[in-house]
Amino acid sequence: MGIIFDKNIAGFYESWRRSYQGQTIERSIEKQILTFLDPRPGERVLDIGCGTGNHLIIFNKLGMNVTGIDASSYMLDKAGERIGKRCTLKKGMAEALPFDDNEFDLTVLINTLEFLDDPLEALREAGRVTNRKIFIGALNGFSWNGLLKRIKGYFGDPLFNHVKFYNLWQIKSLFRDAYGDTPVSWGCINIYPSFIEGRGPVSKIFTECRYSPFCYFLCISVTMTYQIRTKNLPLKISVKTASQSLAGARIAEDL
Repeated sequence: MGIIFDKNIAGFYESWRRSYQGQTIERSIEKQILTFLDPRPGERVLDIGCGTGNHLIIFNKLGMNVTGIDASSYMLDKAGERIGKRCTLKKGMAEALPFDDNEFDLTVLINTLEFLDDPLEALREAGRVTNRKIFIGALNGFSWNGLLKRIKGYFGDPLFNHVKFYNLWQIKSLFRDAYGDTPVSWGCINIYPSFIEGRGPVSKIFTECRYSPFCYFLCISVTMTYQIRTKNLPLKISVKTASQSLAGARIAEDL
């Protein structure tokens, strides 16, 4: 995994999350999750890079079996303070998930892909543990704000100098490399510059466009498909230790 949030970097991330842009995304993300994942009560969902648990709370409200994993002990402690025993929290790396194959119905990586050193391996691991759908939520490198954030990173911003921005085609390419030819759906969350807010038709173009590759925040889901799917079944009979090996029995017969 790439950057691991300590108290200092977590503070910068929380400041961004509470900004106008961050709050707009948080208000919109639940609708995007419902649209792209069709989550069902009782399903198992994994949040990779769960942070302080914002999205774990959303899934918990939907009546799901929720698990969050993060590489940061600090972030997990904060999540535990907010959520308590309403979900399972584990420390681990996105590139080496400590879970069984097909353990989850749904997996999400929201504001996670941008901070990973090896996003392809992380997506492969997500695919390994997921049997229905995977959802990616990421800042768009082709947006006007993505450009501004990159500039801030170049000048040493403590948060955004660690971020790798992706555009729609790059994420689709990662999906193809990780999963092959699988069904992909996408949409976006638009946040327009404050100088055009309330500017009539111009403002309407920004707010109502659902499929712009230049939007602020990308929402992309992939439906997992398999040529072969295994289902592990418990052994219902006890296995007794053989009193004699097969090789020994054959030798006895020959004698």
